[in-house]
Amino acid sequence: MEKEKCYLWHDIARSPFMNMAVDELLQDEAMLLGAPVLRFYAWDIPSASFGYSQKPAAVTRTAGLTLVRRPTGGGVVYHDVDMTYTFAIPAGNRLCELNRMDSYKVIHEPVMDALTGLGTGAHLEPDLGIKHDRATLQCFVSPSPNDVMDSAGAKLAGAAQRRTRKGILHQGSVVITSLPPRKIVIAALQEKFEEMLAYTYEPFPVREEFIAAAENLAKNKYSTEKWNEYAEVGDDL
Repeated sequence: MEKEKCYLWHDIARSPFMNMAVDELLQDEAMLLGAPVLRFYAWDIPSASFGYSQKPAAVTRTAGLTLVRRPTGGGVVYHDVDMTYTFAIPAGNRLCELNRMDSYKVIHEPVMDALTGLGTGAHLEPDLGIKHDRATLQCFVSPSPNDVMDSAGAKLAGAAQRRTRKGILHQGSVVITSLPPRKIVIAALQEKFEEMLAYTYEPFPVREEFIAAAENLAKNKYSTEKWNEYAEVGDDL
């Protein structure tokens, strides 16, 4: 397979609202750059994110836990025991030609291989035809087809996507409680993405204007009650 450019960003820990704002704007950056962007990041306070179509009442209101609604779907993800990454894939990219489940599989196969290499005995969850209530599910309690599972049937990695005319926004999470330190997990994922997706990495150009725009979006959208308490806030998700 011919090598494809991918912009790589090892980001700092940010607030839950800033993390979601950055991810949303990465879709535009990927379109501007004409190549996928892979971002690894962390959360600067105890946080949980929940899917765009979920009911806020389905999220456990743990004391001291800051909640944020993602721009993608999926269930509740608690970010005290996970490592998060995002792919922003521009329209016209080969992954955009795949349907949702196939694109999940293509991205999760490198995740599975990376975690297997770290001693987990990982495999992909088969499609058993089981349907979940997307409004109430918890992501790591209710595995979906092509999620990454360990040999005991526990979920190790999952993801959610937003697909628009701009391309695919893929937000992924890996449980790291039984894995080596975070930096080792990130290095393993980075290597397998490069190998199996045929990427050649270039540093993501972080512009001051981009960060300023993300801060504005975090303040005026992702930190607001309107966004986090009501689902009817957009028309392209």
